[in-house]
This record gives sequence, structure tokens and C-alpha cells, in this order.
Amino acid sequence: MTLEVSDLSAVGDDLLPRAVALDQNVPNPFNPMTDIKFSLPKASRVELRVYDVRGALVRNLISGEMEAGHHTQVWMGRDDQGQNVPSGVYFYRLQLDEEVLTRRMTLLK
Repeated sequence: MTLEVSDLSAVGDDLLPRAVALDQNVPNPFNPMTDIKFSLPKASRVELRVYDVRGALVRNLISGEMEAGHHTQVWMGRDDQGQNVPSGVYFYRLQLDEEVLTRRMTLLK
């Protein structure tokens, strides 16, 4: 009988993203909820916010420290006061350190 032991410490590193990424929300268009997925290669202070087409802040989804890895945040189509927002085009913006990524989504009712 032979027992072989391998160093698996590098395996966990392969699961972490190599760069910051902000995926397209799914589904898009959506009603009433959508998933926003993003990836962080290292722990970072993150801001994930939703804006209307005028650039006004609609919803602050995340504001704080997050671990490295793949993340999903659900937006239920509501503003910071819990009110349903109207149909239309919205932008979601991921900001960390000096990096900012923005994507567009559409809410249809």
C-alpha cells in the first residue's frame, strides 16, 4: 500500500478571482428582482449602488468590507426607503479603492 500526500495549499488560490469583475445582472430585463454578481481578488471595502438615468442614488446595496471571492447581491427593485421603483433603466456601480465598474439594467413591470 502506498500513501501519497500532495500540497493542496495552492488549490484554494485557484478558486479566487484574479481581477475585480462585475457581471451583467440576471435576469435582465427583470421584474421584480435581479441578481448582481461580482468578484473580488482580495478583501476590500466595497460600495455597490443603484442609480437612475438622471444619476440620482436609488439604493445603497452594499457599503463595507467584503472578503475575497465571488459574491451575489439581490436587488428587489426598491429604493432606500423600501418603495418600489418605476419601470425604467437603472445603473449599478461597484466601487472599491480606485476601481469603479458600472453596468446597465432594465426593470419592466
